[in-house]
Amino acid sequence: MNTTKNYISIFLADDDDDDCFLFRKALSELPFITNLTIVGDGEKLITRLMKKDCVVPDVVFLDLNMPRKNGNECLVEIRRNLTLVSLPIIILSTSFEIDEVKMLYNNGALYYMRKPYGFFDLQRIVHEALNLIKNINQIKNRFLLQAGATY
Repeated sequence: MNTTKNYISIFLADDDDDDCFLFRKALSELPFITNLTIVGDGEKLITRLMKKDCVVPDVVFLDLNMPRKNGNECLVEIRRNLTLVSLPIIILSTSFEIDEVKMLYNNGALYYMRKPYGFFDLQRIVHEALNLIKNINQIKNRFLLQAGATY
């Protein structure tokens, strides 16, 4: 996170309007000042990030299952770009297939976040993820973020 500004710049790539609404609402109720940019598919995310005048966000929340270009394809493409190689990417998904999770980790995702079923669980894990992002240089001791988990 850029320490010279007083907000967290977030890109959310998700094709589900309801999920985007809930994510925005969860952010609005957290104790962070954020600047949220939402794109509806992976192709739009990559196009936006690759623009020469793009200000790289502090974190990307990336839905795994999207049209045109899925989350893993975006992740691989972002990691191949030298400007974006260290961009924190948090994968969002309703599913949990262990082989897929391992592949995403190996492809460079910072965290894997299971989309919870309840709003307050979503708010809690987004809060946790943003706290981790704020302290990225101090801690990276787990990969899976999910509601109700004890560590």
